Parts: sequence; structure tokens; C-alpha cells
Amino acid sequence: MPIRVVLVDDHAIVRTGLKAVLGAAQDIDVVGEADGGHAAVALMSRIAADVVVMDISMADGDGISATRAITSNREQGARVLVLTMHSEEAYLEAVLEAGASGYLVKSAADRELVAAVRAVARGEAWVQPAAARVLAQGARRREAHASDQARYERLTDRERSVMQLIARGYTAPEIGEQLSISPKTVDTYKQRINDKLDLTHRADYVTLALKLGLLRAPVQ
Repeated sequence: MPIRVVLVDDHAIVRTGLKAVLGAAQDIDVVGEADGGHAAVALMSRIAADVVVMDISMADGDGISATRAITSNREQGARVLVLTMHSEEAYLEAVLEAGASGYLVKSAADRELVAAVRAVARGEAWVQPAAARVLAQGARRREAHASDQARYERLTDRERSVMQLIARGYTAPEIGEQLSISPKTVDTYKQRINDKLDLTHRADYVTLALKLGLLRAPVQ
């Protein structure tokens, strides 16, 4: 049985080109086309397909939401191969988290689309080497963020309040006034925070607070 493919892109000329590339493969059959995310989800409720080749940014609904809707339907069993112009980590992570089985940049479609569709249809993941490196870097950053978050969560509520106020530049007397405690008590909390988070200078407080999203970075 040929691999049944649905093409989703809001540019008809792009769909025509993709269909021509896939048409050269005897084991692949394009059974449907849609010009947007909402249209793709509606189409998939009417036909059976093995692989959906999905663009991300379209006028009629975004491809990430459509990918999530299609892959969450276990009865359909269709897999999604995202085909897009974007190669940034934010897009990579978003489409994979939405359930996509693969990710292919449009500039490589003429060379790799057929192989990618076959791999995804077999249940394999398709991620280009450059994308894999980006994902690995993102994973390392997430691990570092998780470590910072875990350290932060060791603080008590009062210690968190003191830490954020220090990061914002308040002095011990000012913090004491805001929290209705003495400056000496503020210093005691600060020492506890330093011990728990291995912080030394106010710059360390600012850096960690920015990483955790507790402060907004200054506008350059």
C-alpha cells in the first residue's frame, strides 16, 4: 500500500511543487491538500492519511495548533512532518512538543522530502543534523533553568521576597520597611539566601532573577 499523504500550505504553488516531488516516488500517494490549519483538521476528519506535511505559519490557523489536533486523534493515527522556512529553536521545540514526528526546512525539501515522509510513515523521527544540535543546546539550557528553579524553590516565601527586592536594588533598610522587619533581620535572610543559592554579589541576584523570569531585562 502506498503512503497516503496530505499537504498543508497556504500557497498553492508550494503545494504544487511538493506534490511534484512526492509524485516521483511510486510508494507515495498525495490524497489531499489544505490551505490552512483549520482546513487541515477538517479534511483529516473526512479522509485517511498516513503522513501530513504541515507548514507552520498560515492565514487559516497555525500549523502548530493543527499538528496538536491531528496527532492527538489516536483513531486517525496520522503522523505529522512539519515543513517550514523557520529553523529557530523556538519553532523546533514547539512543533515537536505539539506531537510532530519530524521537521524539515523548505530549502531542503527537493532533496529530503521523500526520505522524510518515508521515515515518518515508518514511525521514525526526522530531524536534520543542524536542528538536532539546536535541540541539544536547548535541552542543556532547560536543564540549567530547571536546576536554577529547583534552587530557588528551596527558599521560603520570605526569602524569595527578600531575594527579589535585593535584585531590584533595594537596600536592607528599604527592604525592612517594605516587609515590616528590621534591617538586621534582612541581613539574616540575605545570608540564608547566599548559603542556599551560592550567591555573593547583587549582580548574582540580578542574573538569577532574570533567568527565572522574576525581572525584566533593561531595554537597550
